[in-house]
Amino acid sequence: MKSLLIVCDGMGDRLTNGKTPLEAAKTPNMDYLAKEGICGIMDTVGTGVRPGSDTSHLSLFGYDPFEVYTGRGPFEAHGAGLELKKGDIAFRANFASLKDGMIVDRRAGRDEEGLDELSKELQDLEFDGVKVLFKRCKGHRAVVVLRGKDLSCAVSETDPEEVGVVPNRSKPLDKDPKSVRTAQVLNKFTEKAREILDKSAANKKRIAKGKFPANIVLARGCGMEPSIQSFEERYGIKAACVSATSLIMGVCKSLGMEVIEVPEANGHVDSNIGKKADAAIKALEKYDFVFLHIKGTDEASHDGNFAAKTAMLERVDKEVIGPILKKVDLKNTTIALTADHSTPLRLKQHSADPVPLVIFGDVRTDDVTKYSERTCAKGGLLRICGRNLMGIILDLGGKSKLFGA
Repeated sequence: MKSLLIVCDGMGDRLTNGKTPLEAAKTPNMDYLAKEGICGIMDTVGTGVRPGSDTSHLSLFGYDPFEVYTGRGPFEAHGAGLELKKGDIAFRANFASLKDGMIVDRRAGRDEEGLDELSKELQDLEFDGVKVLFKRCKGHRAVVVLRGKDLSCAVSETDPEEVGVVPNRSKPLDKDPKSVRTAQVLNKFTEKAREILDKSAANKKRIAKGKFPANIVLARGCGMEPSIQSFEERYGIKAACVSATSLIMGVCKSLGMEVIEVPEANGHVDSNIGKKADAAIKALEKYDFVFLHIKGTDEASHDGNFAAKTAMLERVDKEVIGPILKKVDLKNTTIALTADHSTPLRLKQHSADPVPLVIFGDVRTDDVTKYSERTCAKGGLLRICGRNLMGIILDLGGKSKLFGA
């Protein structure tokens, strides 16, 4: 048996005018999975825990994030193709926009024009004997790695995660001299980067076109290289990941999964998700477990755009679930469809609301016929924790081991 896990990032939601986007969307293929499968709702990390995309995916893959998680930065670094050394400190970062010293857009308008050029201008910086490695990821995102002696993760972030305020200055979170040193280096990098970006011709072009300037780098998610057992060692199966998001690719690389990139996919609402579906279908020929990640649902959520999220869900249904149902050997494949977390439109950020889950395969079906948050809550799986999902998938695929005699 093969296994396919499909995660629509941030898909879960709350009610807007009486409906969630999933309830409003026309999703006949998802509804088919619900009718022919078994449904439930899931707390990806834990009940009442507001999960990040990194911790939620670790949990969905069966790892306890409370034990193995060291911060988001290392996963972003792996996703960007950077190899971390012992002692490196990694941050995820955003290109953002400042005006009169205040943050006016944390994502520089989501406009990627000139970002490659700006990234090159931030290379080869060094402060107090600490080298700064900077690499742009997908979209407005980037990675900042501090490489040198006597560094610590016990520092605060420069990203306040809101607009209309000034950027944070990093502060040590304890009295360790290493933490003091790290905060000072991060602040020096932030100030120098702002100076370089303000003078950049690429930013002047953006401004001339009426676009937000990408004139500051905001860092968060500090972490060091985690020690994690590989997916194959843990489960004895070969796994592949199809994603266009640096963070998710980084999580999967850290677990030793084969990462399959699709050049036409970009992680936005206009991504070529049909090509990603094709890549996942092909990967099932070679791998026991395939993970397909779709980001556009979360992007629409963070923008608070009901119509865009509904449209993205309908695209997923037509361009991803439809072809999978037609082309995959359904008699020999377990398919799970879920989300890594809820991102309610009115919050524009992650919440602890449980997410809908359907598992299609050799299962006891239930009475659910519509795939949505409220209908799945009535399903046979009831309410589970994300760390239990892999055990269910492995058992349905005939790959679980007997516990006891």
